[in-house]
Amino acid sequence: NSLLSPDDAYKQAELYNYQQIAKVYEEYEAYLNENNLVDFDDLIALTYKLLKENPALAEQTSLKYQYIMVDEYQDTNELQLKLVQMLCLKHNNLCVVGDDDQSIYGWRGAHIRNIMEFDKDFAGTSVFKLEENYRSREPILKVANALIEHNRSRLGKTLIATRGNGDDVAILNSSDENEEARKIASNINRLLSSGISANDIAILYRVNVLSRSIEEGLNRAGIAYKLVGGLRFYDRSEVKDLISYLRVITNHHDDFSFKRIVNKPKRGLGKASVDKLELAAHANGTSMYEFIKHASLEELENVVRKKNAQTLKEFLQNIEDAARVASESTYDFIDMLEETFELKKIYAGLQDEAERILNMDEFYGLLRDFVKNAPEAGIDEFLNELTLQSEQDQVEGESIYMMSIHASKGLEFNHVFIIGLEEGFLPLVGDGSDLEEERRLGYVSFTRAKDTLTLSHVDSRFYKGRRSELQKSRFFNEAGLCAGSLIVEKNTAFKKGDLVRHKIFGTGRVTGIGKSGREFKLKINFAGTTRDILASFVERL
Repeated sequence: NSLLSPDDAYKQAELYNYQQIAKVYEEYEAYLNENNLVDFDDLIALTYKLLKENPALAEQTSLKYQYIMVDEYQDTNELQLKLVQMLCLKHNNLCVVGDDDQSIYGWRGAHIRNIMEFDKDFAGTSVFKLEENYRSREPILKVANALIEHNRSRLGKTLIATRGNGDDVAILNSSDENEEARKIASNINRLLSSGISANDIAILYRVNVLSRSIEEGLNRAGIAYKLVGGLRFYDRSEVKDLISYLRVITNHHDDFSFKRIVNKPKRGLGKASVDKLELAAHANGTSMYEFIKHASLEELENVVRKKNAQTLKEFLQNIEDAARVASESTYDFIDMLEETFELKKIYAGLQDEAERILNMDEFYGLLRDFVKNAPEAGIDEFLNELTLQSEQDQVEGESIYMMSIHASKGLEFNHVFIIGLEEGFLPLVGDGSDLEEERRLGYVSFTRAKDTLTLSHVDSRFYKGRRSELQKSRFFNEAGLCAGSLIVEKNTAFKKGDLVRHKIFGTGRVTGIGKSGREFKLKINFAGTTRDILASFVERL
């Protein structure tokens, strides 16, 4: 949408990754031309190019289309602006509708200046502000208006609620993401018990990696959910890769998992080579792992190329080493896993590399969390717990919705929960024009809610494989929510005598409550054995 040709892309590509992108772009364009195809960007780019190169046709087209209307103008890019200008070549009959406060697609080429400087692009502009809001209750609009007023680059408007007053915006504070998930599930169950439809409830987040703990909390509570515009955490390719590595390390005979990882990261093995290995293993009545382990290099070279045979032997040795370390120290094993197998290399250079690595770090953090709370448990027990989570049957019928804030644009729900309102998550960045777009994201998320809005923040999260202490989002202060708001839950919900359930140790009774840093630690009697466990890792019965 910047009218760059493949040649232009090559000229601008200084870094290797950009050179590869330029190469893909060139091959993609060649394929389209060979097959007489166009994509959506071409529909605009080729039309603009045709009109620009043929002035008579441009005038004829402008006269043919006397009235031009454009919706969502705040999300238009430079090319779309040029096309609109071309269509208005012979007249000024243009009407656009847009909301500068909802411009959230700068990362994919949208230019907020198109709406901000509309009067400079088109003379004789008249502006009509649409400020009556028919969706949200007054308290929701109050915080949304207060937040967005901190942006300097805006045309300025104040939404007025036509539906009147309602519940105050609620703030949910938790010690960590697990307690947050439990509290949100509890609040949702309360709504469902009051007769509210699950379809009227949504959970929103800035980055997809935050969905994992919420998914688990909903699964434990038996609440059906639909993940909109993304995959469930355990269905994501990078997470499946990690799980497959763990399965092979704990069970060398798992051919299904072995086939998934044997060429991840790339080890020069194509599908044909992997298929030959599988056939050879079956012919010998063994698993692929055992076949490679016991075959000589000469025997392996009859199945795969010589250099691949040696690579496979080295790969198996790494698996053996990992299995040995896992049996001695799970903590050391976690560090060794990435260091030895370099799994993040699989996604190097991909457009969504950052998000995939975040998901991998979330998984590493989940494993560390498990080991921290059950140091005597092994990797196989961790995998068993994951199986229960990832294969949780979804309840038939109505479901609540989970989605990113970007995916929620244009939608509305009676009851909205927004998680991850911490510095580094929402806002994701801390200054400049990027911060203004983050603030617009906050504004969009707030205004998805019709009746109730709950904003959630935690004291710490696992982030990039480590637990990090977090600061509450500045958006609370900017939205006027530091005082006078409803505090839904704070601190621990447990008391002495409570019956609780732990994933590994089963049912127990709370005998004491203390603090561990910013978290609560419970003393729990499990069948005569007292253990100290963080409150976020048990659920009250």
